[in-house]
Amino acid sequence: MAEVVQNNIRGVLLALAAMGIFATHDVVVKTLGATYSPVQIVFFAALLSFPLVSVILLYDAKEASLRPRHPWWVLLRTGCTVVTGVSAFYAFSTLPLAQVYVILFASPLLITVLAIPILGETVRFRRWAAVIVGLIGVLIVMRPGEADLSMGHLAALAAAICGATASVIVRKIGADERSVVLLMFPMMGSFLAMGLVLPFVYRPMPVEHLGLLGVIAVFGLIGSFLVILAYRAGEAVVVAPMQYSQILWATGYGYFLFSERLDRATVIGAAVIIASGLYIVFRESRAGASEHRPVTETRGRNETVTTPRSSVLQRVLRGRLKAAE
Repeated sequence: MAEVVQNNIRGVLLALAAMGIFATHDVVVKTLGATYSPVQIVFFAALLSFPLVSVILLYDAKEASLRPRHPWWVLLRTGCTVVTGVSAFYAFSTLPLAQVYVILFASPLLITVLAIPILGETVRFRRWAAVIVGLIGVLIVMRPGEADLSMGHLAALAAAICGATASVIVRKIGADERSVVLLMFPMMGSFLAMGLVLPFVYRPMPVEHLGLLGVIAVFGLIGSFLVILAYRAGEAVVVAPMQYSQILWATGYGYFLFSERLDRATVIGAAVIIASGLYIVFRESRAGASEHRPVTETRGRNETVTTPRSSVLQRVLRGRLKAAE
């Protein structure tokens, strides 16, 4: 029992560190977003991430083929990941950090709903009630009719929806799709799609801003690796709720760096959404409550070009360890 507690504490601390790094990653995105289009940021972030991910994939040489086994699912997931990245980066550039996080926290609720048609998950009354309450929390934050909905709000919502869709697709095809396909296709999709638009929005970048783009790429991967270590150390039901600690980082960063203040609607909405998400995580952890556990098995936050799915990275590393034995 003492060992389990120690492992869970270690998992929690690693997850908290990962969320702090992700939040710092987002601060850099917001800083660059004040000057550059999210298209340009995503393009160069993808370009700088290629060498890092390529080194990782050297550990998975047996899966050299880029031909997907589930082409249509892979294509849909790639499209969703591209939209998630550019939408999230735009939202961070235009909205207060905390407000973006609160809307993105709706992803577990959406994953629960999308798991029904895609995974065949059975969602009973209590989880449905949690989803409905959580979505009400999203409406509280967005305040339709009381405040003007900006493109930033719609972009954050699009990122939550598309990120949830991409996560559920990984749960569906991840067991038999190649790791190299799951890692490289979203990155290639982001690079190509943003490259087509880049000539219309490009602004010259000084060396220091290119360095910040490198920071985004490195921090995204470091955060993903820390998530892997966190889930290896602790139980998913304990580690998964740590994603909500990002709201604390966002509040602090927003206050000290961008003079942002939390308004009452954001605080109330955040409380409602987080409570609903926690309830879903705890319900999934109970025996017989969930067949696929789509939320607790997602492991990490929404996938973008700089934050690849942690479960896929873990599979690559696991394959390397088996090869070394």
